[in-house]
Amino acid sequence: MSVILRLLTVVGSHRKCHATTLPPLTFFFTRQLQSFSSQEILHYRLQRCSSMAHLKLLHAHIVVLGLSQENFTLGKLISFAAVDERGDIDYAALVFNRIPQPNRFMFNSLIRGYSNGSRGPSEAIAMYREMLSSGVSPNEFTLPFVLKACAVESSHWLSTLLHGHGIKLGICSHVCVQNALMNALIGFRMTSDARKLFDEIDEKSLVSWNSMIGGYSRAGQTMEAFNLFRRMKDSRVGPDEITFVSLLSACSQARDSDLGMLVHLFIEMTGVQADLILRNALLDMYGKCGHLDSAEKIFRQTPEKNVISWTSLVTAYARNGCIKSARELFAQMPIRNAVSWNSLISAYLQNGHFGEVLSLFEEMQDSGFIPDEATLATVLSACAQIGDMAIGKRIHAYACETNLIALPIALANSLIAMYAKCGEVATALDIFREVQCKNLVSWNIAMGCLALQGCGAEAIELFREMEALGIQPDGITFTGLLTACSHSGLINLGRYYFERMMSVHSIPPEIEHYACMIDLLGRGGLLEEAIMLVGTMPMRADIVIWGSLLGACRIHKFAEMGRVLLKQLLELLPHSSGLCVLLSNLYSEAGRWEDRRKIRKIMNDIGVAKCDAISYIEIDGLVYEFMVDDRRSRWSNSIYPVLDRLTDHLKLEVPSGTL
Repeated sequence: MSVILRLLTVVGSHRKCHATTLPPLTFFFTRQLQSFSSQEILHYRLQRCSSMAHLKLLHAHIVVLGLSQENFTLGKLISFAAVDERGDIDYAALVFNRIPQPNRFMFNSLIRGYSNGSRGPSEAIAMYREMLSSGVSPNEFTLPFVLKACAVESSHWLSTLLHGHGIKLGICSHVCVQNALMNALIGFRMTSDARKLFDEIDEKSLVSWNSMIGGYSRAGQTMEAFNLFRRMKDSRVGPDEITFVSLLSACSQARDSDLGMLVHLFIEMTGVQADLILRNALLDMYGKCGHLDSAEKIFRQTPEKNVISWTSLVTAYARNGCIKSARELFAQMPIRNAVSWNSLISAYLQNGHFGEVLSLFEEMQDSGFIPDEATLATVLSACAQIGDMAIGKRIHAYACETNLIALPIALANSLIAMYAKCGEVATALDIFREVQCKNLVSWNIAMGCLALQGCGAEAIELFREMEALGIQPDGITFTGLLTACSHSGLINLGRYYFERMMSVHSIPPEIEHYACMIDLLGRGGLLEEAIMLVGTMPMRADIVIWGSLLGACRIHKFAEMGRVLLKQLLELLPHSSGLCVLLSNLYSEAGRWEDRRKIRKIMNDIGVAKCDAISYIEIDGLVYEFMVDDRRSRWSNSIYPVLDRLTDHLKLEVPSGTL
């Protein structure tokens, strides 16, 4: 029969000819086709459908031939439209809704189509409910796709109900259902529960092993992933490309190049044919682990590179501070996407080139790319760093236009931080209050912003509100809270919350919390208590803590204590320009010019140079950067003579000794 059906194309091409004019063999098979029904021919053509236009033509034939009530034929049509990448899920739903009594195959096809689509997981769940209400019982091919939709929708309670339903129907013993349940638990970050289910599977397939190893990889549990891989080998289940991609991803997250190189060696020893996905995983691993030479080698050896290959190497350069190389490679990319632009923009942000971030953002838009949530969040961070509220406001307006219902939480958090760092605390708090589903990051940003602006009482009130709502704080929360106490001089409250952090919330103090407390005590003139706290720290004091102590010595004119501190610091941090400059300023303010000269001499002798600081100013919506004695501007020759005249004028106007 299959041989005969293959000749349908030949027959179709001769359909206008008389039977006697056909080639003898074709004529013979044409006579044989008379024994086949129109329905069987349509089934054959539906199986070989090549496009939606072709499918619609076949649908018209179904209607003309009076086969609109044949569920088997319509099921094939719905299956193509719903599942095939060339299909149209809306057309499948339209046909489905006109069928009086859809069968299980039709429901499964639509559920599968919706669960695989970007906009359909909720529709897949709704279709499952309709299936049950119609009295159609699901099978082992139904639950996996509904569970997949539950994972996308983060609907843990519904996946639990599905698990119970599967047990009741007796289909949970099928390995495909077990794998789907395991993937759903992994999607809910319930890795330990997924492992329990994995251990209960009697006949583990390669998909089972890959799912669990991939789950450990996404959870950042590198050693668990490799231990399971060892068990997999002992069970004589051979790994495939997906297994190695998960292992390399785990190495990338852990920045463990030794393990990554072992995986690479294992791939070469076993003779696995590395496809493009595996090569990109290798490139990403070497890039994130700082092995640029190996990453470049993998890139060169990849015969057909895609946009992920190029973006991975651009990101590798950027992560390792090779901004120039990243920009040059980016310019050579044959094709770019939003992720490519985001990688380069983020690289400039991480390396402190905030002006270039804004320039790249404009270039991205000019190139016709639509910025996504990640792009806008990165650009808002740059605006916050340089105080460019004009561009920040434009991004805010753009985000409101493109997200008509509500801003994504990450973007809302970036807006809060931008407005607060630009001094618009009221606007930042208004956005914070408007966010419906605040996460812990939202509270931390709002509290940190209030702390930076010296609004200590407001920050503490916000923390109390957070506690009243039952939101568990973390270490970042207490960093913001203690900073608020420090900037507002709330010594007793700072002590109270520092003790409460461990006793009530079981959060061990990190060096950031000690730095806040030492800064708080130092600002309050309690230098001895601050130094005693340094002695009780379980970790070594860093430059921030010593800088806080020196700053306190400067504020309270404890020049002698500052000298003792510097002696210790020069042994620990001999090349720190910031500490030396602090002590130099301290001696200057105390009028100890000889000691100041000695500090400057020490800096010169050990080769410590003061770092150039950059300031930013916004004029008419444009942000300009400048440094001390900056000659980079083309207006420098005009600016400095004016400054000299102003200085001379001040010297004449202000009485001697007061300037």
